[in-house]
Amino acid sequence: MVLSLLQNGEKCACVLLEKVSVSQSTLSHHMKILVDSGVVTARKEGKWTYYSISATGSEHATMLLRKITTVTVDETETENERCCR
Repeated sequence: MVLSLLQNGEKCACVLLEKVSVSQSTLSHHMKILVDSGVVTARKEGKWTYYSISATGSEHATMLLRKITTVTVDETETENERCCR
């Protein structure tokens, strides 16, 4: 949901907090994860933090998601490893 809110551009943490039904500490925890992963950037202005989607971070996340969800065939896999009969 937070990423959906950020699709339209940078948002203050106070705006995000109004839109999601979580506590301030829970939002901060989740935003830290998104910032640390590189998907979201944070900018401090006074006492507030402003968040936006990172173009390079989202490209990297998209590449990783494609990589881990691409079906590959392992020719060395035996029939017993494919089925739990």
